[in-house]
Amino acid sequence: MTPLKLYCFAQSGNAYRVALMLELCALPWEHVFVDFFNGETRTEAYRREVNEMGEVPVLVDGDVKLSQSGVILDYLAAKCGRFLPQDEAARREVMRWVLFDNHKFTSYFATLRFLVGLKGEAENDVTRFLRGRATAAYAIADAHLAGSDFFVGNAPTVADISLAGYIYYPERAGVELEDYPNLARWAARIAALPGWKPPYELMPGHPLPGPL
Repeated sequence: MTPLKLYCFAQSGNAYRVALMLELCALPWEHVFVDFFNGETRTEAYRREVNEMGEVPVLVDGDVKLSQSGVILDYLAAKCGRFLPQDEAARREVMRWVLFDNHKFTSYFATLRFLVGLKGEAENDVTRFLRGRATAAYAIADAHLAGSDFFVGNAPTVADISLAGYIYYPERAGVELEDYPNLARWAARIAALPGWKPPYELMPGHPLPGPL
């Protein structure tokens, strides 16, 4: 089987969730390193040849090229027949949590992590705003997991893989998992799945050569 190609870099949780899905599904794949921090995604060549949106991840599977991690996770679940919702109602619930992840759970935390954890910015009005939004989203997810091992149903789905995108990075920017015990237990369950690896072991580009 020809390996799938994933355009990625180690610090991207959006790319990590796809790399993790590939590993959990035991699909053959290889990385294409994207030099995000030196501006590769902003180049005309990248936008013309790889992704017009100027983002990672991008998955290439033969003639199929996909961007946006939620779309890629859905594609890979169908391809390998794993991490799929059990019925139509569950499919909508999976979509609900993937959208929540993209708009609330990941978006605020990822931006906060970039500013504080990677750029080393001092606390300011922007970081306080982002942390407030991130902790609110974490609290929602933690409360949901009080009555369930996984986000949808009794087995992991692409909703769990999506929400795990930024969970395992060491740069927490003050949003600590131990403050959300149900989330912490869920993260441990995901990490116990066969094939799981942390982000900095899965993708190239870590550690950064110097400060941003």
